[in-house]
Amino acid sequence: MKRDFCKKLLFICLCVACLAPGVSTPIALVGGVLFSITLGNPLYVMSKGLSKITLQLSVVGLGFGMNVVEAAEIGRDGVLFTVVSITLTLAVGMLLGRLLSTPFKTSLLISTGTAICGGSAIAAMAPVIDANEDETSLSLAVVFLLNSVALLIFPYLGYLVGMSQKQFGLWSAIAIHDTSSVVGAAQKFGNDALKIATTVKLERALWIIPVTLFFSILLKKGTKGVKMPIFILFFAGAMVLNSYSTRVAAISPYIVMGAKRALVLTLFLIGSGISVDSLKRIGYKPLIQGISIWIFISTLSLVALKWVIYTKL
Repeated sequence: MKRDFCKKLLFICLCVACLAPGVSTPIALVGGVLFSITLGNPLYVMSKGLSKITLQLSVVGLGFGMNVVEAAEIGRDGVLFTVVSITLTLAVGMLLGRLLSTPFKTSLLISTGTAICGGSAIAAMAPVIDANEDETSLSLAVVFLLNSVALLIFPYLGYLVGMSQKQFGLWSAIAIHDTSSVVGAAQKFGNDALKIATTVKLERALWIIPVTLFFSILLKKGTKGVKMPIFILFFAGAMVLNSYSTRVAAISPYIVMGAKRALVLTLFLIGSGISVDSLKRIGYKPLIQGISIWIFISTLSLVALKWVIYTKL
């Protein structure tokens, strides 16, 4: 009993520490993973629910640091990549799943999570295809594992190949699965990259609706399970307020600062949800599929952004 209390107290203290300046998103993520693997997450259910809330709050808060006109320009630049990359990722993902004999539902969940926005897309697609808990959790484990790797290595790869802020913002939004890791990696790369990555990723997240609707109709389920990611509307509202209200604009820097700290906490909570058991459940076929899709879209988008289309940026 005392040991359990001490673990909970330590976990809470680490959560509070994540809100302090100086703790970066990669450190928070690695810290969460190490804590979970070595000691076990004593507040797993609470941290899982809290991570969703803090992520949405941090994304909305980041909206207060953006301008509507700039966001519209960013969205226009990223829309072609969004459409092409989502279509290619889904097609390649399902083909790989077929070649590897990955179960259809698991294959579709992994492909959708990679193509759109990680865990959110998987959570939206699962009820549409009647995926069971094992299929959903396995797909989430694959995506979250690769998210963690991406958050740690993408900023360094961006520096290594000499990407501009705009190039990295677009690349991370396309090639990293989950919104939390996209924002975390872009935040480490630079403020301009952060603005671009957040806008393009949330624009990308809206594709949850047509993609899930397509498969719902394909599987003859009507519109069952198709939901609008509401927090994106609040993000847009925050941009409007920051752009046209001088009073809001005056306090926006403080809101953005708080949002960035909330994001660090989010990554710690997400990391603490990765356990040894969840890694063991993955199996090699879904993991190979997930890694292969991820390498495909990461490499293709990197080449397109760095050496084909945006060399002048």
